[in-house]
Amino acid sequence: MNASIGLLAQTLSTFVSFYLVLMFIRILLSWFPNVNWYDPPFSVLSQLTDPYLNIFRSIIPPLGGIDFSPIIAIFALQFVAQILTGLLGSLAVY
Repeated sequence: MNASIGLLAQTLSTFVSFYLVLMFIRILLSWFPNVNWYDPPFSVLSQLTDPYLNIFRSIIPPLGGIDFSPIIAIFALQFVAQILTGLLGSLAVY
C-alpha cells in the first residue's frame, strides 16, 4: 500500500515539476508581443497552461495592465510540490 501511494506521489511531483517548466515558458513567451498563440507550437502550450491560469485570472484581474495571476499560480504549484515532497519524505521514513 505504501509503495503505491509513494509511486502516486512521485508521479504527481514529477507532473507538477514539468507543469512549472511549462508555466515559466508560457510566461516568458508572453513578454514577446509578436508570438502568435494560434501557431501549432504555441497553441499547444496555451491550451495546456491557460485553463490553470484562467482560474487565477478570474480571482485577480489585471491591475494597471499587469497580470499578476501567473505569480499566484506558480506559488500555488510550488506549494503543492512542497506538500508532495513532504509526503514522499514521510513515506521514505516508513
